[in-house]
Amino acid sequence: MASANGLTIYDTTLRDGAQGEGVHFSLSDKLRLAEKLAAYGIHYVEGGWPGSNDKDREFFPEAKKLKWGSCKLAAFGSTRRAGTPASSDSQIRLLLDAETPVVTIFGKSWLLHVEKVLRTTPEENLAMIRDTVAFLRQEGREVIYDAEHFFDGHAADSAYALKTLEAAAEAGANYLVLCDTNGGRLPSQIAAAVREVRHRFPKNKVGIHTHNDCGLGVANAVAAVEEGALQIQGTMNGYGERTGNCNLTTVLPILELKLGKRILPPGNMRKLSELSGFVDELANLQHDPRAPFVGRTAFAHKGGMHVNAVNKLAASFEHIEPAEVGNHQRILVGELSGGANVMMKARELGISLDEKASSTRDILAHIKKLEKEGYEFEAADASFELLVRRSLEKLPAPFQLDSYKVEVARARPKARETSKATVVVRVGKKARKTSANGDGPVNALDAALRKALLPAFPALRKLKLIDYKVRIVNSRGGTAARIRVLVESTDGQREWGTVGVSTNILEASAHALVDSLSYFLMPGRNEKRVEKSPSVR
Repeated sequence: MASANGLTIYDTTLRDGAQGEGVHFSLSDKLRLAEKLAAYGIHYVEGGWPGSNDKDREFFPEAKKLKWGSCKLAAFGSTRRAGTPASSDSQIRLLLDAETPVVTIFGKSWLLHVEKVLRTTPEENLAMIRDTVAFLRQEGREVIYDAEHFFDGHAADSAYALKTLEAAAEAGANYLVLCDTNGGRLPSQIAAAVREVRHRFPKNKVGIHTHNDCGLGVANAVAAVEEGALQIQGTMNGYGERTGNCNLTTVLPILELKLGKRILPPGNMRKLSELSGFVDELANLQHDPRAPFVGRTAFAHKGGMHVNAVNKLAASFEHIEPAEVGNHQRILVGELSGGANVMMKARELGISLDEKASSTRDILAHIKKLEKEGYEFEAADASFELLVRRSLEKLPAPFQLDSYKVEVARARPKARETSKATVVVRVGKKARKTSANGDGPVNALDAALRKALLPAFPALRKLKLIDYKVRIVNSRGGTAARIRVLVESTDGQREWGTVGVSTNILEASAHALVDSLSYFLMPGRNEKRVEKSPSVR
């Protein structure tokens, strides 16, 4: 079912998106995502190309068991082969066997592809389009015709490109979708071509399928909609060939919040960040922190002037309310910060600060001193909170790392290296010496620390180190360069980051690990409000 304004969203994450480098979906993943997209309010979900692989063929019988509601499932394929009747073409038969209400067919619009890739005649290509669409319509399917390379074909020979659309339209195609397959066109070129097609085919619904090779996938789709296109094809998080497809997590809020076109069921736009994170998690990919609307930094503020303004009026530096897309405002603290940054960041963490108080100025001065030394708190909220609470509340350390030693050895040539860490940890007046092995020196140090602390703090069994990043801060220092280590940890419910800096990578790691453990053991931490980032894996 289309939206009230007739505009439909066609999601091709499971097929075109899966063609992106590093994107892999199992059959189970595909089914989970399809059901999620249908529940979210997407109008069409393309399940795959049954003629291309076994997994896609297996998908469709299982997909029939899902709850589709008003969402329509589409199978994807090509026009019939040259010289073969559509009714006899094995690829076309597989599309029918998928038993989907919708079939999406792509055909060639560019004579270069017709003659050099398909190696057939322009006349036969038109017949292939016409026969395939007509046959599928006779079989009771809604047919979406994807005019592959339409804009390149239109630029090279507009008359022929339009003839391919005419063949599909006369055969009964429900949509004529214009594809910028190479992703090389500009918004003005897209708009002009869509305008011409709508004039030539006033009774047909026109759609748009764009790629992002020039970084214009979304802009080109929006340009087409402004010229009257009634379907946008794209992928969640912009997955796809080369640089990806039109990003639906970007175009959806543009359509609703900027153009006033209601697309989704009421309230679902507020679930967009969660959906974006779900897709990345399913694909086992890192979420793009800078993604518009849904990225972790989409509403992050760092410059002191900006933060001061946002504190007075959020709209001064936020084009929408973050909650409208399920995101939230973040305040970053760094060398460009002012007192407002510290105050608002502290407020974010449940700490009340007076911007003009001497304690706030002292904290800011300390942060700037640390940043000059190589520290960075943007991805280390836990280290920042510990710093503030230690300054304001004289927060006692739950333990003290008195000493540590790490040994890395190789018994013989080509043998695997072994790492062993020994630590002396003091809890109160009691010291405990412990050793542990690990996969590398940092892992060994982490294991030894936890082993030493577990008798006093058994809750540490929940703690896991999930990410470890190293960066050289001053590369000109050569082997004496300062090194920044960022550690990301989780207790299964929350995630937090800590930072350590030193000229010694083990010392920097030890600082970050101690902060992570200290944060976990901080009094009242579990009572704090949990606010997961949309970037959570």
